[in-house]
Amino acid sequence: MDTVEVVAAVAVRQDGTILACRRAAGRASAGLWEFPGGKVEHGERASDALRREIREELGVAAEVGDLITRDVTVVGDLMIDLTCYRVSFTTAEPSGSTDHDALQWLTPADLSTLDWALPDRPAVNLLRVDQPRP
Repeated sequence: MDTVEVVAAVAVRQDGTILACRRAAGRASAGLWEFPGGKVEHGERASDALRREIREELGVAAEVGDLITRDVTVVGDLMIDLTCYRVSFTTAEPSGSTDHDALQWLTPADLSTLDWALPDRPAVNLLRVDQPRP
């Protein structure tokens, strides 16, 4: 079984709300919610990959902070090795995405109201219990 290394951003506003993004139609896991991010390229550091993915997907710059969680989830015939980091945007907040058709800021308690992609669910469960601070 192939393993894909993926990084994701947990962006938290001063008010404690967390950014969730819904996968656009025509993409893998379309209609499911996730934390923005993407695949780590060969030879790339995870933090560099996350900054690149945020710039490419959301069109903003981000500072990568602390590790939140790292989990491996089987999706079909792949093992998704997802590492989630706390991030803060160093430019304006994102208003759109190349990979997502909706962006939503939610309280930790409200994260569970969305239909999340399987790899993101362990982080969602952790964040619901252990609210990150900005």
